[in-house]
Amino acid sequence: MLRGLLAEFGITIPKGLGKALGYAKDVTEGAQPEIPEIARDVVRVLCRQVMALHNWIGWYETRLRIEARANPQVRLLQTIPGVGPITASAIAATVGSGHQFRSGREFAAWLGLTPKNRSSGGKERFGGISKMGDRYLRQLLVVGMTSRVQQVRNHPERGDPWLRDLLDRKPARLATVAMANKTARVVWAVLTKNRPYAQPAA
Repeated sequence: MLRGLLAEFGITIPKGLGKALGYAKDVTEGAQPEIPEIARDVVRVLCRQVMALHNWIGWYETRLRIEARANPQVRLLQTIPGVGPITASAIAATVGSGHQFRSGREFAAWLGLTPKNRSSGGKERFGGISKMGDRYLRQLLVVGMTSRVQQVRNHPERGDPWLRDLLDRKPARLATVAMANKTARVVWAVLTKNRPYAQPAA
């Protein structure tokens, strides 16, 4: 809303959350946008709302990190690349020990991350993921893997060979979902074995 209003007066805030927050902070500290007074009042209100929301999010993130450190299961899950405190906390709260699933594949299928089988006439064909099961956990895993894809694109030397090879062969979106599927299986293994994730040897 803030960007849209300012754009009406030819003022563009550069892309990125940090730029928008910086602009809002400047206005709340007294900066005067060169726009009509009535619009300036609205911008001030929006900037105060942006900063208040940002501060609330920061407070909740801090609380979440404190709670995550106190929970052994959440700490274990955070040893998996791409799994942060929010995803780990949601999985621990929803899934528990993971023993209700017979395998990592069953857990991934429950999350809706396994491809739909469209085989016929003896030929194996797989479509998009089923999207069945827990939508929130699935989204968290996909978001975490999207972040990993971006990291590997910016710093290829930091990515594991499997991931780099996958990104060379597949579009980023397909690679992200495939990684989320694989990560779901790793999550199940970490939960059921009650051991931290160990990076496979090259």
